[in-house]
Amino acid sequence: MQEEKLKDGYYKIRPAGRHIITIGRDLIKDKYASIVELVKNAYDADSPSCKVSLLPFTKTVEIDNQEVIQRGIKIIVKDEGHGMTFETVTDKWMVPSTDDKLKRDISPKGRKMQGKKGIGRYSASMIGDDMVLQTIDEKGELTTLYLIWQNFEDAKYLEDVNVLIENFKTDRKNGTEIIIVGDEFHLNEWNEKQIQNLKFELKKLIPPVDNLEHKIDADTDNFKIQLELGDFPYDNYKNKTEDIEPYPLFELYDYRISGYVDNKGKANLKFYNSRTNDPNAEIIPEFNINLNTNTNRKGDEAFCGTLKVDFSVYDRDTDSIDNLIQRGLTDPITKKYVGRREARLILDSYNGVGVFRNGFRIRPLGDAGFDWLELDKERVQDPGKKIGSDQIIGFIHIESEDKSGLIEKSARDGLRDNAEYLGLQEICKKILSQLESRRFAYRLKVGLGRSQRGIEEKINSLYSFKDLKEGINKQLDAIGITDDRKEKINKLISEKEEKSNKIAEELKQIIALYQGQATVGKIINVIRHESSKPLGYFKQVIPLIRDWNNELKKEFNQETLDTIITRLTTIDEQVNIFVRLFEKLDPLSAKKRDKKKEFNLKGSIEKTRDVFLNELQLNNISLNIDCDETIKMYAWEEDIYIVLTNLIDNSIYWLKPFNRKDKSITIKVSIDDNTFIIDYTDNGPGIDKHLIESEIIFEPEFSNKTGGGSGLGLAISGEAIERNEGKLKAIYSDNGAFFKIEIPIQ
Repeated sequence: MQEEKLKDGYYKIRPAGRHIITIGRDLIKDKYASIVELVKNAYDADSPSCKVSLLPFTKTVEIDNQEVIQRGIKIIVKDEGHGMTFETVTDKWMVPSTDDKLKRDISPKGRKMQGKKGIGRYSASMIGDDMVLQTIDEKGELTTLYLIWQNFEDAKYLEDVNVLIENFKTDRKNGTEIIIVGDEFHLNEWNEKQIQNLKFELKKLIPPVDNLEHKIDADTDNFKIQLELGDFPYDNYKNKTEDIEPYPLFELYDYRISGYVDNKGKANLKFYNSRTNDPNAEIIPEFNINLNTNTNRKGDEAFCGTLKVDFSVYDRDTDSIDNLIQRGLTDPITKKYVGRREARLILDSYNGVGVFRNGFRIRPLGDAGFDWLELDKERVQDPGKKIGSDQIIGFIHIESEDKSGLIEKSARDGLRDNAEYLGLQEICKKILSQLESRRFAYRLKVGLGRSQRGIEEKINSLYSFKDLKEGINKQLDAIGITDDRKEKINKLISEKEEKSNKIAEELKQIIALYQGQATVGKIINVIRHESSKPLGYFKQVIPLIRDWNNELKKEFNQETLDTIITRLTTIDEQVNIFVRLFEKLDPLSAKKRDKKKEFNLKGSIEKTRDVFLNELQLNNISLNIDCDETIKMYAWEEDIYIVLTNLIDNSIYWLKPFNRKDKSITIKVSIDDNTFIIDYTDNGPGIDKHLIESEIIFEPEFSNKTGGGSGLGLAISGEAIERNEGKLKAIYSDNGAFFKIEIPIQ
């Protein structure tokens, strides 16, 4: 079919008039973001300060020969920067998405440019109807510009809107003033809560004075923000002017961790605990942060340039709130100490982990309730150790987009969800885990947390009647009861104690059974992974066998029969794989625990190793067993299985991302002083010294795994060895994890 050309030619894209509204009012997140964008422009202009004024007004206008009182609001953002020339206004300010700041990158006085998208100024359309720009350059030339936003809404094309720009000579000081005028609708948007929110946004825009040794961003200490409020009908926000400063709450932390992470993940951090009244920081030994350890996340994490971090954490129980107040939490206006309720409200308002670039916050990261690190989700899994989003005020300073890979969204609503952003989340969580473990250990030590260790000891004490007997005998002696009557009473107590002890033993065995079943979950994960291949084979081959069988029914063919037999042989092999996989569950799958018995120790260790054989091979981890084949142990074999299963599972987790070629686990058995000694070591990242010294790693609620571990593995393992009159110890080593199991020979 032949086609006849009717028209051709080259055409240009012609933005609609409302395009300016789209990239301004419709794209920006909210009115606070609009004002923040204008404040950032003042910073880019090398101004030492920026004054934001919200000024309600009333005026009398004549409509249809009648005087009508109209109310409205005037918002002024004024700076004392270098101002703009007439050419800068016409050739750059008037050009949407200009790359001027992107190319310049650095201001004349060395500040890192904030506004690189070239659209922030148009967000003013969100907070008013008209806008006047007055800018004076360093040569004393005043350039004025007047915009009516409705003209853009009404125009068919952007080029149809004429903007009046004038230029004058003046003796006024250089700087820029943007005046936005809104009607009563815009005025009513600024209620007491909204003004308070703006103050919070401005306070959070600039972090506290940087007291760290090294800066990775521009110096914002010399940039001041001032807020002027006009005649609002609110007592707290009426005819006031105040300097915007970070809330003093940040310096009143319970716990704090701060320092640096370089672009390869090497961390240098300090930990502070104000609850101990010791002003000295604990210097955390330098360590490397490994990424890609959380298999539940989609995509790979990537390092995101050099980071500066500063996290303050607050306990929120009543005693901690009282301590916070006593340390100096006062009302910024009255200077009086706040009450408990107000202190909690302040924490509710100011919590959040903010991300700053060149000294300014990237919204909404850092907004109260915006839990971008998913802290609340992890706290649900581990409430004893993990902190919630309402307990932290944090500051993270990142490098430029080209150095960090952290890209700010055009809509000014956070960072792009890429590999570097996932890496930032992972790094922050691992830094916080350093704080969380130290906080958890401290709270246990001083009785703010409750230890869950020593289940058997607690059961024994529950059913011990020794103290009861002694107390009753003293009372019987005091009232003169005869010895034969005392003996009868003591006999009744002893009979009750004997029955209770039988119950206690049953409880211990039930607990041991449940602990074994908790370990089964780890083995099932291995089986689920390893069984995927045979299951896939069955799914693929069985339909083929069915088809070949139908062919044989119609016409016999020896080649087809041979193919079926070959496939059935392979199926038999895959079935045996399944059988061997499920045999791995046998030691822990019993409904009732066996009695202690003698077993070959090396065989039991090998049986545990075989559970993880495939996973060890996939991750290039060698597992070496040094044990005499003749050694026999009298104990509960399933308890040894439980301990080694948990230890190997932990080692694989930490060795998997560890950056070394010769990853290994070693299990060495020896006999010394009538005691079996099992030394378990790996050459992974090891365990922090403070975790070992505090023995916190054996607490049931404690897990140092990012993304949340059960926190039960080592606690269960310790209980399993204690059931056999032994001891599981963690020993600090510079070369990886080191556990020592000691069980007396019986």
